[in-house]
Amino acid sequence: MNDCSVEWNCGATSGQVLADGTSWGSRYDQLNGPTYVIVDQEDKSLIFSDKQNRRVMRWSRQSCTSEETTTISNIACNRWMVFSNICCTGLAMDDQACLYITDGENHVVRRYQLGENSDGTVVAGGNGEEGGLNQLNCPNDIFVDRDYSVYVSDCENNRVMKWMKDAQEGIVVAGGQGEGDDLTQLSFSCGVMVDSLAAVYVADSKNDPVMRWCKGVAKGNVIAGGNGSGKGANQLSDPRSLSFDRQENLYVADRLNHRVQRFNIEQS
Repeated sequence: MNDCSVEWNCGATSGQVLADGTSWGSRYDQLNGPTYVIVDQEDKSLIFSDKQNRRVMRWSRQSCTSEETTTISNIACNRWMVFSNICCTGLAMDDQACLYITDGENHVVRRYQLGENSDGTVVAGGNGEEGGLNQLNCPNDIFVDRDYSVYVSDCENNRVMKWMKDAQEGIVVAGGQGEGDDLTQLSFSCGVMVDSLAAVYVADSKNDPVMRWCKGVAKGNVIAGGNGSGKGANQLSDPRSLSFDRQENLYVADRLNHRVQRFNIEQS
């Protein structure tokens, strides 16, 4: 791993390092095994899941003022720890600037108001690591919609769960029929996204495609990959994270191919 974050502009042939990967470590200017990054749209700062350091970090993209640099280091004034002692396996932020963190070790997702010193509010799981509708087992990626419902990639249960705001249990919206490669199944579900039509997209990591479950259907369909594990443009190998751009093109972190693929998909 390079332990860094890189920004690639559309059409660019090389990226720009945003978070220095010259060395891994536990200083505030270092990361160790970062797995997720989101952008706070208010101030454009980067929020990282710094997994091996068991913390969540915020790095500002703004320079320190001259007054700040005379009293504290440049590192301390624009990079700080948001949460510590947590195995963060997923991050999301809603339009109220609340931060959602998946705690993979404790099988729970919590919501935090940044700047407040609290234990957060449980929004999914927190009732053990089995397969009940009020439980999660090694939850991973999360997505928060406009109604503040939380979609959770429930990896070891091979499903995606939707927890509506203030709900005591979730509903299965993808998978949940045991591990396998049938269109009703998933195998180690990872990245999850939801489009404007409420269709659920999930990186079916061990099976290698990205699957789409339209709202209310019992099985998914292959939307990217699905041609075996490989390096071809129509193939993926252990896909993990997903994202959409404003035109709802789908971006896939193709882990074992060390690349990001973009797919122009049709919503129907």
